[in-house]
Amino acid sequence: MKKFLLYILGIFILTVLVAVTLDGLYTYIFMQSRNRGKIQTVFNSTAKKYDVVILGSSRANNHFVSQMFEDKGLKTFNYGMSGGHLFEASLMLKLMIERKYEIKNVILEADLNLANDHQAEGIAALFLPFIHNSEVIKDHYENENDFKELYYLPFYRYVKYDSKIGFREIFFTAVHKKTNALDNLGFYPLEKHKNGNMKNNIVNLNPLPHNRYYEEIKDICKKNNIKFIAIMTPMCENVVGMNYFDKVKKAYPEIYNYENVVIEDRYFSSCGHMTKDGAKLFTARIIKDFF
Repeated sequence: MKKFLLYILGIFILTVLVAVTLDGLYTYIFMQSRNRGKIQTVFNSTAKKYDVVILGSSRANNHFVSQMFEDKGLKTFNYGMSGGHLFEASLMLKLMIERKYEIKNVILEADLNLANDHQAEGIAALFLPFIHNSEVIKDHYENENDFKELYYLPFYRYVKYDSKIGFREIFFTAVHKKTNALDNLGFYPLEKHKNGNMKNNIVNLNPLPHNRYYEEIKDICKKNNIKFIAIMTPMCENVVGMNYFDKVKKAYPEIYNYENVVIEDRYFSSCGHMTKDGAKLFTARIIKDFF
């Protein structure tokens, strides 16, 4: 019996040592990453200066043409993240402030993402390799249900989110394989497709009366003397429930409503995402109105 218990103890100790070693190795590799994605690039960067930083979901990533701001002499980067929520947008801005970025204007895409205040796990997971190396990441996650497991159990976060920060991502990071996330100053252009979904129903969608992470972004901008510009971006002609945008305006009167600036289907790749040509029309209007 004693030998059996010692054997079990040895297996446990070995497992812990392996987990700690792998956790350290994975984290070290991520700490060297500068060309795989927006989150890693910001974390591993030093202080930068921007006239315009763009935040939001894919409806930011696909709708704001960074180069058009640059052509007007405005240092700009689009940090919109496809699939992301305001949880990740807020954390991205916090990370920039922690890295001593100097930012004059933040443009936040705030429309459909106001309907929830939870994390988008696939995107949020990309912050987790740095949870022990950034106070803002740690603090941002502290109220999440699985914070203790993510923070205190070695290698747990890499196992749980293997598809995002597991072996495959570690390998590509280690060999410095680039992605297209940083191309076009962060803007991701879309093309028109015959099979694009040009219908959408948002009748049952309602903005939260007080979205925690939207308010965080607004407060961060205020504390750091950053001009805060919150914008609702366009949707195609065939959306059912477009009064959602009126609900947003009622709950958040400071948000500018641009949902009808571009409406023709020929400018959309899918009902909620404009093509490159639609994005150019939209961005030109934003630059005209605000810059």
